[in-house]
Amino acid sequence: MEIPIYQIDAFTSTVFTGNPAAVCPLAEWLADLQLQAIAAENNLSETAFFVRRDDHYELRWFTPATEIDLCGHATLAVAFIICNYLEPARDTVRFISPRSGELTVIRENDLLKMDFPSQPPAICEPPAELTAGLGIEPIEVLQSEDYLAVFQSEEEIAGLRPDIAKLRKLDKRGVIVTAPGKTADFVSRFFAPKLGVDEDPVTGSAHCTLIPYWKSKTGKNSFHARQVSTRGGELFCEDRGKRVVIAGRAVKFMQGVITI
Repeated sequence: MEIPIYQIDAFTSTVFTGNPAAVCPLAEWLADLQLQAIAAENNLSETAFFVRRDDHYELRWFTPATEIDLCGHATLAVAFIICNYLEPARDTVRFISPRSGELTVIRENDLLKMDFPSQPPAICEPPAELTAGLGIEPIEVLQSEDYLAVFQSEEEIAGLRPDIAKLRKLDKRGVIVTAPGKTADFVSRFFAPKLGVDEDPVTGSAHCTLIPYWKSKTGKNSFHARQVSTRGGELFCEDRGKRVVIAGRAVKFMQGVITI
């Protein structure tokens, strides 16, 4: 069996930056064990698989360790492949995910704008492992699907050297850290060792929580955001109440064929 594969750097317009995602178009779904084995072999933070169904695409995402509910950068990467290679006349792509429902991506010039569910965080008592794992105490901790730890400066975010083993013990999907930015409205990083991803380079789904949080602090609806991992990435965000728009660019690094 031969399966096409693309490797796309998302939330960037320059290769070797942003977040690399593997993208695999399928004629029909493979067994879950095969999908997971391919994702583990790719050894990227996410591999996206999709199948064409009439006017939409079914979409699923896998880390090297498990299937996940929602992934922003890999969704952006799939939309980039569809709009630029598979259906270049298409400017709107509708996805149906078994875990996150309907997701729409619209192409506007070189930006791909994803319509995702908003996941506002709520204040919580930080677990001891969180502060111990991060190594410094945040000024505020909230929770949604992830813990959100807020700090005062971009320098603190960039300088974090977390204890991954301690963060792996937490009961949430992962840990978002954030602060006001110097050249962006806010910056962030994301750690998800429980999912097999110690640090995700650029995390679209984390912005489902970051956008409503920063709206609550600033009153703004639109944001320019940066994820300040080693690779780094840029996002353009908008709060629309129950939904958020997360936009970015993407670039193709590699195209090939999987043989199994």
